[in-house]
Amino acid sequence: MFDIAIIGAGPAGASAAIFAAKAGKKTLLADSDKSMTKRAWVENHYGVMETTGPDLLAVGKKQAEKFGAEMVTGTVEAIEKQEEGFLIKTDSGSYESNQVIFATGALVDLAEKIGVETTEGTEPRIKKIIKAGPDGKTNVDGIWAAGTCAGVSVHTIITAGDGAKTAINVISELNGERYVDHDLLK
Repeated sequence: MFDIAIIGAGPAGASAAIFAAKAGKKTLLADSDKSMTKRAWVENHYGVMETTGPDLLAVGKKQAEKFGAEMVTGTVEAIEKQEEGFLIKTDSGSYESNQVIFATGALVDLAEKIGVETTEGTEPRIKKIIKAGPDGKTNVDGIWAAGTCAGVSVHTIITAGDGAKTAINVISELNGERYVDHDLLK
């Protein structure tokens, strides 16, 4: 069983996976390869002079894998609540996870199918978002939301930060104490 499964490997999802895996959590990163970032040219992302969306996505996935996240390419077709955790069904296999983070960009249909509440979108062209608290929690215990699907700006720097914030909150809940990740120069 995975500790944390993240649905979507755009900036929010990959960032969440980086923090989760680096914290030693068994992390699944499931991606359908449909991120809005695939069409982006990025010059407003802190620490990056300029890059293409596809390159930014590739680096994020590679970084998550470096820390031990397991990457699965495919479409998540269903998520089912189990006695303990969730069963995540993809078009390439099934996985179990204790916690789930939705980082699905403009797509909220999968979240609605498992009973996650949605509301009207806040960004231009984003019709619906997942109703989540400031920590990323939804109305379904064990399901969280990060990035554009949680109502934050579509800008990559903002969704990446929201993914990190949500992952830290999930890790903190799993650990039973506040988690902080700070590396020091050697």
